Amino acid sequence: MKANPNKLTFASIETNRGLEAALGGERADAIGRVSHSGLKGRGGAGFPTGVKWNLAAAAQSDQKYVVCNADEGEPGTFKDRAILTDYADLVFEGMTIGGYAIGATRGILYLREEYTYLRRRLESVLARRRKEGWLGEGIGKRGDFHFDIEIRMGAGAYICGEETALIESLEGYRGEARNRPPFPVDTGFKNHPTIVNNVETFAWISCIFVKGEDWFKKLGTEKSSGLKLLSVSGDCAQPGVYEVPLGVTVADLLELVGGEDAKAVQIGGASGNCIPASEFERTIAFEDVPTGGSIIVFGPGRDMLTVAKNFMEFFVDESCGQCTPCREGNVKLLEGIEMLEQGTCSMHYLRELCALGETMQLASKCGLGQSSPNAFLSIVEHFKDEIMGRRPEAAAVQGA
Repeated sequence: MKANPNKLTFASIETNRGLEAALGGERADAIGRVSHSGLKGRGGAGFPTGVKWNLAAAAQSDQKYVVCNADEGEPGTFKDRAILTDYADLVFEGMTIGGYAIGATRGILYLREEYTYLRRRLESVLARRRKEGWLGEGIGKRGDFHFDIEIRMGAGAYICGEETALIESLEGYRGEARNRPPFPVDTGFKNHPTIVNNVETFAWISCIFVKGEDWFKKLGTEKSSGLKLLSVSGDCAQPGVYEVPLGVTVADLLELVGGEDAKAVQIGGASGNCIPASEFERTIAFEDVPTGGSIIVFGPGRDMLTVAKNFMEFFVDESCGQCTPCREGNVKLLEGIEMLEQGTCSMHYLRELCALGETMQLASKCGLGQSSPNAFLSIVEHFKDEIMGRRPEAAAVQGA
């Protein structure tokens, strides 16, 4: 397998060619092309983009919105930052195609607070696109299509990566997930139909309209079409942003980044799953091990209990506290990890903690609480011998 983090497909795409192609056809044709490509959301959830757009297009309203989720807060993920830095035109172009497809006139890029330094440059890109006629009134020589984009800043809350919590934040409220249904495609921003897609998703939209949906569909696997950008970090020789076809094995990716001696790989960031060396032939795809883009490599010297503690501390801090399973469950899992560090956690209590984690996955209100136990459960499953029976003095040495 070959890939070069410095030569992404995005670099070969001529700006606005995709938008021109979309505007040359009917709105329904644009949605049909996205559906045929098999593109699924690149933020991690993997919902079919064409289905989402079709539902929003069918919704009846005098106002519709396109929202780009640039609240890249998953630990170990930085590929959206790279896209916004080097290929912002493709993102805004993809949002504009989305606006045309569903009949929206307004777009919002919700930018992570930590990426404030990017805002001035992004605003300059938007200003240029307006001047060149690719935003604003009568886009692309079509007198009937008007669409503009504004940038809104987040405040650093991880929960706002969840689309309904993001919409709550946009409306000026505390970032908390909404009950669903209704869904954003019919009751979203200000109760209007809204599509929320990830930065990478919109960039691939532009590519699909230039290179064709069949080009995209033949890449990847039958259930996971296309290419994917991965943020690779940790114990490897060549960390960075890599473009790979979905369906690549963990082993092949490790060979590419110089991490062949890894004992484990965390796929999907803190909310993902920890894959041990015995499972490195598994594939990165929606039907096997999905990810929004975060790949963290753990070398042979890493203490996996320390890894689990780091992730659980993150979720204790980032839980919005709205629902009991997430609010209380993350605290209990962290307490259990501290007992394991001290060598005072029995096998019986560890089983109870695992049962609690499984309950959280089922009973939490949103994706944060549903996925926060993942790392803990997978580390316990695959590294039980390493984390059990630790003497307090041994734990102190390994945690130093």
